[in-house]
Amino acid sequence: MSVFTTVSADELRPFLARYPLGELLELKGIAAGVTNTNYFVTTTQGRYVLTLFETLRSDELPYYVNLMVHLGEQGIAIAAPIANAAGEYIDTLNGRPTLLVPCLPGAVIEQPNAAQCRQVGQMLAQMHLAAQSYAGQMANPRGPRWWTDTAQQMYPYMAEADAAQLHAEVQLQSLHKFDQLPRGVIHADLFRDNALMNGDEVGGFIDFYYACNDILLYDLAITLNDWCVLADGDIDDTRARAMLAGYQSVRALTAAEVADWPVMLRAAALRFWVSRLLDFYQPAAGEMTFAKDPTHFQRVIQHHAARQDFWLA
Repeated sequence: MSVFTTVSADELRPFLARYPLGELLELKGIAAGVTNTNYFVTTTQGRYVLTLFETLRSDELPYYVNLMVHLGEQGIAIAAPIANAAGEYIDTLNGRPTLLVPCLPGAVIEQPNAAQCRQVGQMLAQMHLAAQSYAGQMANPRGPRWWTDTAQQMYPYMAEADAAQLHAEVQLQSLHKFDQLPRGVIHADLFRDNALMNGDEVGGFIDFYYACNDILLYDLAITLNDWCVLADGDIDDTRARAMLAGYQSVRALTAAEVADWPVMLRAAALRFWVSRLLDFYQPAAGEMTFAKDPTHFQRVIQHHAARQDFWLA
């Protein structure tokens, strides 16, 4: 997403020659996100996204790449990887493992409406069901152990009251194992900037590089915390109800999921509070990088802690 590894047009042309995509017309860096390098690549045959992986090695990528291929074959609207002339999805450019995918129809929506939230919820559930037949396994690298260890590193940077709140939230989550909840493949990062909307319809989900096997309800909580959030960190009731209705029109939540929903919303917010603290206090070096406000998810947790209605009754 951010540009950490610079690619010039002269460097890209021989790389593109390995793909049946025509001649290069334009190369433009995408200055958003914090993990990988992304460029828009326009050729005589279309528009694509070029991703250079900054932390994942080539031998770590098959889980994500094969998942995207599987979901595409199952009819889920995603940007399926493009194979090179050797039939390989994973290539190399400027010393980085690299992937090319087509641009999907639609655009990122900053302020989604209820209809869009319903459609995202519906497609998320469809993705969860479609991925049940995917054989790959990947433990969540940013689960409870990660956020506990990383929070410990963040406390010295934080104001005393904020550190105390973070510590209390980590302790709260340590009391909940969620072992009885349905599990499967999750996107784990389905924020508004990782879905393209074509009007009120989903053009496609993108950026599956945090995907893993974890709790399905956790994925829904991550998605709702971003798509339905207000500027002050509270959640818009209408959008939240629409997203949950859309999801449950495809996969109904179990009684155990309904019972654990309030704590799971806080778990999903905690994961991103901690990761934003890490990006803010220990940023990676990059040509175009933007550290997001870590206090946003702190406020989301505060609102969830005070909430009485969780939209599932």
